[in-house]
Amino acid sequence: MAWADKPAPRPGRRLMLLGGAAAAAGFGYWWQRRQPLDHNHPRLTAAEAYAQARAGVITLVDIRTPQEWRASGVPVGSHQIDLRRGDFIEALQAAAGPDLSAPVALICARGVRSARMTLKLAEAGFTNVIDVPEGVLGSAAGAGWIAGNLPVARWEE
Repeated sequence: MAWADKPAPRPGRRLMLLGGAAAAAGFGYWWQRRQPLDHNHPRLTAAEAYAQARAGVITLVDIRTPQEWRASGVPVGSHQIDLRRGDFIEALQAAAGPDLSAPVALICARGVRSARMTLKLAEAGFTNVIDVPEGVLGSAAGAGWIAGNLPVARWEE
């Protein structure tokens, strides 16, 4: 039998264990990145955010992506500003006004991106940024906008 005709060797048990450990470590890193950052900024439940946005107390901003807005709809009373926009701060100021102390509440799917963006906006000089950690879909912080039976509208491009 020629060398090229021999079947490929099967990975040994040790290699399989090392591969599994590497995969578990990668999953752990991914999972850690998906957890909301802790911060000391104010938080609102989805119901509180809806009530305050409706009363004009806050500007509620949905920072998810257009694909997410199409898939689940958008919270009624929110402004949709994709957090990946290069002009995110300008778009935010167009929605909330130029005053950096104006109350702005951020909502995403599950509270991870809103927590991160809360910190970034605070670093950029915004002084009244509020996180809605439940998100639209729910998280450990609460049921979320949709499960809370709060109104959702179809997103129009």
